[in-house]
Amino acid sequence: MVKGRTGQHVRLYVRGTILGYNRSKSNQYENTSLLQIKGVNTKEDVAWYSGKRMVYVYKAKIKSSGTHYRCI
Repeated sequence: MVKGRTGQHVRLYVRGTILGYNRSKSNQYENTSLLQIKGVNTKEDVAWYSGKRMVYVYKAKIKSSGTHYRCI
């Protein structure tokens, strides 16, 4: 909850899917990942997300720091 707002939750993340890397016919460039962000379908919507950081969250079998979830 944000200070000053009562009863409203603020979402700090958007789910997405990693599609792969930028590539040509014979080369793959690992420094540019291609993502599909849920609910983003137009170039105007993509402009806001351009340059933002991304976190990869996954679930592990062994608990670490009190949780099974890890992020990179």
